Order: sequence, then C-alpha cells, then structure tokens
Amino acid sequence: MINQLSWKVGGQQGEGIESTGEIFSIALNRLGYYLYGYRHFSSRIKGGHTNNKIRVSTTQVRSISDDLDILVAFDQETVDLNYKELHDNGIIIADAKFNPAQPEDTNATLYAVPFTEIATELGTSLMKNMVAVGATCAVLDLDINVFREVVQEIFGKKGQQVVDKNMEAVKAGFDHMKAELAENAVMHLEKADGNKRLFMIGNDAIALGALAGGCRFMAAYPITPASEIMEYLIQKLPALGGTVIQTEDEIAAATMAIGANYAGVRALTASAGPGLSLKMEAIGLSGITEQPLVIVDTQRGGPSTGLPTKQEQSDLMAMIYGTHGEIPKIVMAPSTVQEAFYDTAEAFNLAEEYQCPVIVLSDLQLSLGKQTVEPLDYSKIEIRRGKLQQDELPEIENKGYFKRYEVTEDGVSPRVIPGMKNGIHHVTGVEHDETGKPSESALNRNAQMDKRFRKIENLKFNTPVYKNAPHQEPDLLIVGFNSTRGAIEEAITRLEQDGLKVNHAHIRLIHPFPTDEMLPLVQSAKNVLVVENNATGQLANILKMNVGHANKVKNHLKYDGNPFLPHEIYTKSKELF
Repeated sequence: MINQLSWKVGGQQGEGIESTGEIFSIALNRLGYYLYGYRHFSSRIKGGHTNNKIRVSTTQVRSISDDLDILVAFDQETVDLNYKELHDNGIIIADAKFNPAQPEDTNATLYAVPFTEIATELGTSLMKNMVAVGATCAVLDLDINVFREVVQEIFGKKGQQVVDKNMEAVKAGFDHMKAELAENAVMHLEKADGNKRLFMIGNDAIALGALAGGCRFMAAYPITPASEIMEYLIQKLPALGGTVIQTEDEIAAATMAIGANYAGVRALTASAGPGLSLKMEAIGLSGITEQPLVIVDTQRGGPSTGLPTKQEQSDLMAMIYGTHGEIPKIVMAPSTVQEAFYDTAEAFNLAEEYQCPVIVLSDLQLSLGKQTVEPLDYSKIEIRRGKLQQDELPEIENKGYFKRYEVTEDGVSPRVIPGMKNGIHHVTGVEHDETGKPSESALNRNAQMDKRFRKIENLKFNTPVYKNAPHQEPDLLIVGFNSTRGAIEEAITRLEQDGLKVNHAHIRLIHPFPTDEMLPLVQSAKNVLVVENNATGQLANILKMNVGHANKVKNHLKYDGNPFLPHEIYTKSKELF
C-alpha cells in the first residue's frame, strides 16, 4: 500500500497527451486525492516531445517528485527521454505499435499494450489515450467507473455513443493490462479522504482573483505562459458586465488598461517577459500619472523568445528597475495557487490605494502547473478604493483646477473620475504641478518626486514573507520565491531528518523589499541558500542589497528550463556542511 504515486504520460505533441493527463488527474482529484501536475511541452503547435507528470498523494503536495512509478509512452522517444526517472519497481506501459525497446540500464518493467490497435478496433485510433487510462487503472487496481463521470463531461456533447465507446476503450485497456500484469506489480494507493477540492492552474486562480477583486476590463495580447488568464476572463467577464480586448500589441494593452483605470474601472493586463519589455514605457506612464495599473508577469525562459514553454525566474530585476526614470511600484510574488488567487485580488486594492503600478509576478511552473486547491474563502476578499473621491466635490475658488497631484504627507493624492463636477485637472506624462499642468520647476520636481516615493514607504501588505522558522539559531536558512516553495519544503523535511536545523523564508513581496522581516532571519542563520531559476542569482543579489550579510549568502541556480526537484535542493544544502 502506497500513499503517493508519480505518473507520467508522454508522446508527440498533438496526439492527446494533455487530455490523457487531464482525464486521469480529474478523476483522482474527485476521489479526494491531492495532485500536482507539470507539463513539459514544445513551443510548436504540433509535434515535438511532450509529457505530463502528475503526482498523486493522500496529503498536500506542491512540487513534482524526484522519481517515477509509472511511465505511459506513446512513442520510443518518451521511453528514451524519461525512463531514468523510474525507480527499480517502476512500470513502463508502452504502445505496442512502435515495438518498444526495454532500456538496458533500468530494473523497471516494460509492458507493451496495443493502445492504437485496441482503439482502432473499437472505431478510431483517437481513443488510444483512453486505452492507456484503462491500463493505468489495472496497475493501480482502480475501479474504471471512477472515470465515467469525467468522460461524460468531456465527451457528452458528442452524444452518448461517443461516451460509451470511450468507456469501452478504458475497459479494454484495463482488461488487457490485467491479463499481462504480474501480481506483485499492482500498486495499491491508500484510500483518499473523499473531500471535494478545486483542481486548477495558477493562471486560472489569477483570473478568478481578478474577478473577485473587482476587475471588469482586461486588455492583453496572447503570449505563453500568460494566455490562459485572458482566455478565462473572455469566458467569465461578460456575465459580470465586463469585457476583454485582444489588442494589436502589448503597448496598446498596457495603455488601454491605464485608460480604463483612469475612468474608474478596475483593469488588468497580463503577459510574459517579452511583452513586459514592450509595456515598460506605459508602466512609467502609470507611475508619473499616478494611475492604478495591475500587471501580471508570468516568467519564462529568456532572453528574447528564448524558451517560451519552459520554466525560469529571470524577470526580477526587470520588474523592479526596468522602467526608465524612477517611479514607485509594487511587485508581488505568490508561491501557491491559493496565494495567486488572494494576491491578485489584493493587487487591485494596492494599485488604487497607492496609485501606482502593481506587478503580480508568477512563473511558468506556478502559472501552468495544475494542483489541488482547498476551497477558496471569498469572505477574505475586500474592495478598498483608497482616496478615490466618490462624493460631490466642493467648488474651487476662482474656477481653478482640482489638485489631482496635491503634495500630501502620506504621498497619496486625491483621485477623481473624469467628468466629476469641480474635478477638472490635467493628465500628462511630463512632470507636472499639483493640478497636472506641465512644470519644469526644480522645486516642483523635487516635491512631486518625493511625494510619489513617500507612498510606498509604509506599504501595508499581509504576509510579505512566508516563514517556517522554528529554530532560533538554524544551521541553514533556505530562501526562495514563486513556485520553488514545494520543492524547498520537501528538501527541508529530509534535511531535518538528517539532524540539521533549517528555516525557510519564501519572499512574497519582492518590492519594496521586506527588509524588516528578512534581516533577523538572515542574521540568526549560519548559512543562507537562495534557490532560484536563473543564471545570475537575481533574488540573492536583491537580498544582499537590502539585508547585507553577503558572506553568508550562497546561490543554488537552475536555468535549463526545468523546475527544481526536491533532491537537488537537498543535495546542494548538504554540500554546505
């Protein structure tokens, strides 16, 4: 009996690999298992190797596993590229169509199952993925009827005959594998608790958080790995009186979102690194005009087009310092799907309260990795609009202009909706006085710059650092951000079992940097290891800039396009002692 399983399906992109993983994982999620899935896919529309690795557990999991129990292969390339992940008791279930070859340097057992042949006999080779699902059921001794509801939902629109045929394919795969399977090869999963939980990617959580946070307009241009945010909102926003516009480019997307916010509508734009480069001038416009703007950046492999479908975390410096000139901005970095939901909703409050751009920083693993999520608590969501003037404004003496950029003690000026009586003012991207009129006065320039930066001096953000720090004088502090959290947590569990005292800090507010929270954690630790998916140690450098203690800080960098595995962090940590 096992309480955790790692399963991977692979083949050529475009032959149903994603749907195979979806059907398998949705069914197990509904049984109450916790899941974490990560897709490796090519930047091509069709062709090229792709795989979907899914972890199934009776307890919460937030990373892909080091090893593999079952590999389902639709071609030899899948076997060749992935078999080394299999442990000695692992199983390869391969389509007999390509005469699969058993790798010599593994003790895993290969079973050739005629996926394509069985599916063709039932009516179409397209059902070979369902045959593979049935074969997996045999290995896990699962009742195939757990998939009936999912198959009904996916294929129901095509008619009951299609549903029945797909279930026949599942049963045929089950029966064939059952007859071939060695008795001691069955992997019995412990029974799940049966509780209902969400199963979603980070991008869906970001989009849902935007809806909950009052967003009613999105302007964006499609780009991997951010497109799902736009696709989700295209489906949902119209029912709430909102809309999505696919713009001609990223520049238009950012400026449209600024315009919508200026008109009083909470608006969003989302992109990846290349798109954020195009948005930079507009982000500066948001800063100097003090218009709220929420931007999502889903990091991917760069530079330029780089590795558009692979994991990386190399946009930190760009998000903080990318704009020309200096403006206040807020950069948030959720580490789980739940945090992605709540943080995105909160981003709209911060954007309006501090009247500046707010960047929600994600990465490909968090945005596209699919994981089990406990039910979301909508009562935690509140709408705060800061100093937006919604009551009638008093008349201004001598029919003057409204002081939209009034120099205030907290740095936040009163804000009005265009067209409000007695609220007339200028809005321009050049430096301006309190009413918005262009001004090149040195005194005015200092006053406006100082005012803008005062806004974020006392920024209030709930949980700027996720801390698991039970030790007063730890041997090691591991620091990360975004999707590395799950792998770090698992590595720490193993390190603690070895007798090491390890604390964990996951930074959720990148800018302004939470120095007060991080300084005592760094000071108390003998060693500090910063884990990040980039080549230059950007988070480590930001940590050194704001906290010091550079002699303690060590890097663990990975920039090959793949996410961290728990054993990699464990091994690197052990090297420090």
